[in-house]
Amino acid sequence: MPTVVIDPDSRSLHQRFALIHAPRRTRARYPEGSVTLTADEAAARAGANAERNLYPAEVYGPSRSSEGQRIYYLLRWLT
Repeated sequence: MPTVVIDPDSRSLHQRFALIHAPRRTRARYPEGSVTLTADEAAARAGANAERNLYPAEVYGPSRSSEGQRIYYLLRWLT
């Protein structure tokens, strides 16, 4: 997994816990439409459902891609 540089002074990018809809967990970044932010780590873990391809993770973002999409960078999977 590539290293993500985290800017502690950023006001728009944050580390967050989330559920990611991911048929394959091989990407380093995910579009906003496949990321559901959760209140905390426990909520992300509780919402996990491998049968529906929902996996808990810690993400960083959202950021704008060069294509104009809002994306989240994967920091780590929680499973």
